[in-house]
Amino acid sequence: MIRPRSLANLIDELTRLPGIGEKTAQRLAFFLLKWSQKEAMNLAQAIINVKERVRFCSICSSITEENPCEICADQGRNRDTICVVEEPSDVFAIEKTGEYTGLYHVLMGSLSPLDGIGPEDLKIGELLARLKEGGVHEVIVATNPNLEGEATAIYLSKLVKPMGVKVTRIAHGLPVGGNLEYADEVTLMKSLEGRREI
Repeated sequence: MIRPRSLANLIDELTRLPGIGEKTAQRLAFFLLKWSQKEAMNLAQAIINVKERVRFCSICSSITEENPCEICADQGRNRDTICVVEEPSDVFAIEKTGEYTGLYHVLMGSLSPLDGIGPEDLKIGELLARLKEGGVHEVIVATNPNLEGEATAIYLSKLVKPMGVKVTRIAHGLPVGGNLEYADEVTLMKSLEGRREI
């Protein structure tokens, strides 16, 4: 099928998104063609705004428009507990439960030697620096329950425990091989409640 170059370009760009194949990209592109100019410009502007305004918090590495982020700046949060997660999207998933009131630290990934990701590629040094400042009594390791997440949890435990900080792991109410951002609030809440020391 012969497609206008601009439409083909849009389809190609949409296929670069995770989980979007050729057919879905084509369906989305034709859907966007039905939008008014204003609706299309609103979507384009929202993407531009995210790219221009959103950055990483200098303390926890989560995403924010303000530095430090709203969570790190909130003096009402429990400052003696840090929940360590892999990605900024995991912070949003846990926050949706409404059960956790401590701070966060985003590693920006997990250990994966096969993919060439070692400790120096993650925000582990920054976590240790935060712990050296004192005041933190517990680190909750909330990495994904897959091989890489488990390896990261064990590695962090070996680094953090000698500092005199309690290390716990969220319970495995989450499916093995799953991702935090796709879990529902009840499953995440039970996982936090059933965390255990590692």
